Order: sequence, then C-alpha cells, then structure tokens
Amino acid sequence: MDEIMNCMRCGYCLPACPTYRETGKESASPRGRIALMKAVADGMLPVDEEFDHNMYLCLGCRACETACPSGVKYGRLVETARDIIEETIPRSGKVRLAREIPMKWLFPHPKRMRVIGNLLWFYQKSGLQSFMRKSGLLKHFGPMGQMEATLSTFASPKERNSRLKKMIATSPIIDFPSRQEAVAAAVPALVESHEHQPGTRPLRVGLFVGCVMDTVFWHTNQATARVLAAAGCEVIFFSEQTCCGALHAHAGNKADALTLAKQNIQAFEKAGIDVMVNNAGGCGAALKEYDHWFHGDPEWEPRAKRFVEASKDISEILVSLQLPALQSLDAIVTFQDSCHLRHGQKIFNQPRQLLRSIPGITYVELPEADRCCGSAGIYNITNEAMSMQILDKKMQHVRGTKAKYVVTANPGCLLQMRLGIQRAGLQDEMEAIHIVDLIEQALPNLNFVESH
Repeated sequence: MDEIMNCMRCGYCLPACPTYRETGKESASPRGRIALMKAVADGMLPVDEEFDHNMYLCLGCRACETACPSGVKYGRLVETARDIIEETIPRSGKVRLAREIPMKWLFPHPKRMRVIGNLLWFYQKSGLQSFMRKSGLLKHFGPMGQMEATLSTFASPKERNSRLKKMIATSPIIDFPSRQEAVAAAVPALVESHEHQPGTRPLRVGLFVGCVMDTVFWHTNQATARVLAAAGCEVIFFSEQTCCGALHAHAGNKADALTLAKQNIQAFEKAGIDVMVNNAGGCGAALKEYDHWFHGDPEWEPRAKRFVEASKDISEILVSLQLPALQSLDAIVTFQDSCHLRHGQKIFNQPRQLLRSIPGITYVELPEADRCCGSAGIYNITNEAMSMQILDKKMQHVRGTKAKYVVTANPGCLLQMRLGIQRAGLQDEMEAIHIVDLIEQALPNLNFVESH
C-alpha cells in the first residue's frame, strides 16, 4: 500500500506506456492500473476477470518507472497484483498445463532444456524444418509458428559435449579443491587485464547461463565466455545454477520464483567467484532484485544482497575492462534497448559505448529505442495482436536507420526483432544480433585454449 500511495497520479507515465499509447484507455496505463490495485486493496473492486485482463495486458516493460518523478516501483506492484490474481482466480486445466510445462517442468531443469535443444537441432538438421516451412503447416501453430522462423542454428549434442570436455578446469583455474564440484567448466584469461596486478590472479567471473539463453543461444553464451577471457577474466561456468525465476515472478508465481532464487544464490556461494555476469537483460533485472524478493527474511535477505552486489550485466563489466585492439567492421549499427536492461537495471550508455568502440562502425541511434519491442517474455504469445501492433511500429523506426545490424541484449528481444525484420521484408538488408556476438566478430584471432 505504501508503494501504491507513492503514485501522485501525475500522468508522466502515460506517454511512456506502450499499451496506453495503443489503446488510449486509462485502465491500460500504469496510473490506471495502480488505481485499480488500490481499489482492490481497499475492497472497492473484486479480483475478477476485468482486473485480470488489465494486469496481464501490461507488458511489464517498466518504462513508466523511468518516467515516474516519484520513483514508483511499478514492476513490483504489477507482479504482486498478478500473484494475488493467481491465488484468487481459478484457471482451467488447459491454462494450468500450458503454464506448468515450461515453468515447472522445463525452465528450472538444465538437463531437460538440453534435451529440448537437442530435439530442435534434430528438427533443423533432419530436414523436418524445411518440410514444415515448405508445407505451410507452421501457419496452423499461431504465434509459435511465426517465431519458428527466427530460431538460430542449434548446437549439436556432440558440439555441446565436446566443448564442455575441452573447458573442464583443473587446478590452475580452481585453486580451492573443495570448490571443484561447484564448477562445471572454465575458460582461462587469455590476456592480462589492465587491472591485473603482478602476483595476483585475474578477475574470476561466473557466467550465469540462463535457461532459454543456454538452449536457444548456446553459441552466444560461448561467445560471452571468449569475450570475457579476451578482456583478461577467468570465466567460470558454475554448477547447480538454474532459471532466474523472472518469468515465474511476472506470471504471478512468486513461490516458485523464490525457490529458483535460493538455488541460484547457493550455487553462487559455492563457486567462489568475484563477479557474476549475465548477458540477458530480463534475467539480469530479476537477479538484481533477489534482495527485494527476500525482503524481511532474516536468513535469505543478507545472502541475496551479497548476490545482487556481485551481479553485473555483460556490458557493465566490459566497459570497466580492456578488450584487445578490435578489428574493423564496416557496418551501420543501431541498438534496441532491452526494457529490463534500460528501465529495470538502468543500463543504457554502456552497450552504446561498446558498439562505438568497434572500429569501422557507424552507430545510428534508433528513435524510441527505449520503447518495448513487444516481446516481454512470452507476451508475444499470450497477447499476440498487441505485441505485433507494437512491433510493426517499432520496425518503422528500424527501417529508417538503414542499419546492417540491429543489436540487442536479451533473448526475447532478439527473437522479436528477427520476427520484425521478416514482417517488414528487410531480411535481405539487415539482421538482428546479440551485442556479444557482434563484439566477438571484431576480436582479433586469439588462441582460445580452453583447458590446462
């Protein structure tokens, strides 16, 4: 209630809100939704289907937080409202199953996610993908059929396994034998960081691999390790980490989100790392809010605070280090902000600084780069029409940049921008790419020896 009362009803959030801009309805704005929350809290309105609709129409992009002069933590409010909805409104068996399969049975289980990745690799390599696309059957799968065309090339099971074997670390990396079980693999520093003092070890960075990132964008995680190693870091793939819990929290399932958070905190504590780095804006925002999730918990809040203090986005850490001299890339580049990177983590200058540091790059600022692309976790599936409406307007600005590369820093945004490029008919002119993959393209040829 204190957070609700912080809202002054000034309306600064209205032009920042994608759903208000599209509908013009007060109930589709942050101010309107907060008013509805207050009415429910005061017993003036029930938790009914209308309240449910208004809370879930929100993308959760948190642009309103950046615009708000009172600093209202709207993201926390809407997550709490959704938690109350899920406790109050019964869901059909079909809806529960559609949620529980990914949320309970897939995302929290890395081995199962690897099986999904292997199946998708087989789908691509066996000719089944080609058949599905030529037959037109994908159109019967709705938004999932559209998203299929945006998928990257999946790593084969052999590639995943062989890379892991090469990267298994021994004593030169892990100097505490008791911690070896907490480390799945590691990449040694390839160059000496400018911050590395003689006689001291390099910065030890734990890589948070995520669930979707390590399945759909496995190569990007590998590239992240190589880029960090090129900047003088020891990179640790630490064991027992799991899904960040962001999608669970956004969907009103805070109990499971807390369970996942506890597992990640424990894995971090066992690994003995200096900094934990992630390359997904949405995951990073969730990881940095673990202390809020455990607010008032005498055991877990202090542990969560230490975890949050050690958590960094890849662009945050790279601008503080020194990459080797980069090779020239002759290309026009623009950047689409991940909402949770910009509005949740307040990180927006660092990725632009990194892009401008690449020789040969012509950087063009994307108009309204801070506006949501419509991905918003699984919003482009659950609210397809609104998502596509927002995306198509975004692509009007993207087209005007004439960029070869549309760069972003979040898996959902990356898939959404790829879909937008296809919908706009721009696939022969530009491509969407993760910022780490572009930086790796500019790295000089270094000797990436991944075992000692």
